[in-house]
Amino acid sequence: MTKDYNHKIVDCTIRDGGLVNNWDFSVKMVQDMYAGLSEAGVEYMEIGYKNSAKLLKGAEAGPWRFLNEDFLKEVIKTKTDTKLSALVDIGRVDENDILPREQSHLDLIRVATYIKDVPKALELVEKFNGYGYETSINIMALSHVMENELTEALEEISKSPVDVVYVVDSYGSMDHKDVDYMVSKFQRLLPNKQLGVHMHNNMQLAFSNTILGAGKGVQFLDSSVYGMGRAAGNCPTELLVSYLKNTRYELRPVLDLVERHLVPIRQKVEWGYVIPYMIAGVLNEHPRSGMALRASDDRDKFVEFYDKLTSPEVMPTNHHSD
Repeated sequence: MTKDYNHKIVDCTIRDGGLVNNWDFSVKMVQDMYAGLSEAGVEYMEIGYKNSAKLLKGAEAGPWRFLNEDFLKEVIKTKTDTKLSALVDIGRVDENDILPREQSHLDLIRVATYIKDVPKALELVEKFNGYGYETSINIMALSHVMENELTEALEEISKSPVDVVYVVDSYGSMDHKDVDYMVSKFQRLLPNKQLGVHMHNNMQLAFSNTILGAGKGVQFLDSSVYGMGRAAGNCPTELLVSYLKNTRYELRPVLDLVERHLVPIRQKVEWGYVIPYMIAGVLNEHPRSGMALRASDDRDKFVEFYDKLTSPEVMPTNHHSD
């Protein structure tokens, strides 16, 4: 089913996984990740955020949160065929921090945006494309976007130079029908763009939703090793590498990364299919309330949590994501 498309895997372990452990990854681990993913044939490794420490005041985090070009060149001394990507958030990136591509180790800059900020995202894309980067727009919280708003946004995006446009399941609340519908809509309104999918595993559907997108011709498939990502995590890279029957992908180097690096991290921090994240996904809610529960003494009080989220007097949460 998936052989005819030129799929590209974007491994987000260091960027999205960093939301779990505050980007506390050793340089050695990141170097091993790059070597292992290169050996596995994975096309892109997202090595962090290119956000500005100045704009995120007081944000104490590992260096992958605010990628510095000189630091990056020290970490990745020699690049392989695996390209490097970084994500920026609207309002959190200082455009002066972005060098022209020929002076940078990065190949792809992805712009994460809410629907209301799509015009700002398009300005950034214009600029980064002008610098020579591949670019993407990742519209977050799609499951909360009104139909007409999305249509208008996609019509604007279709006129922009952006290379890839992502269907993002921010709350892990989409099933195969939703993904099928969204991908078809994006394909119809963005006939000249490549598409991507970024799925979360709240309802154990990240992998199946990703391969559904792949089967419909989506080229860019996001994943992370051992599924590491905030809350319920992402589509596991090892599953994608195994499933996409392509001679260039090798499973063994990814298993080596799981064994050497991800298993030890998983003993210290939690991500993946956990009941409060499942409940948030089922209710189409941001996982922040589930994360707060798991950090509290009531971490396993699932019924109380469910009752709280479903009782009518609870105010709807503010849907601003990190």
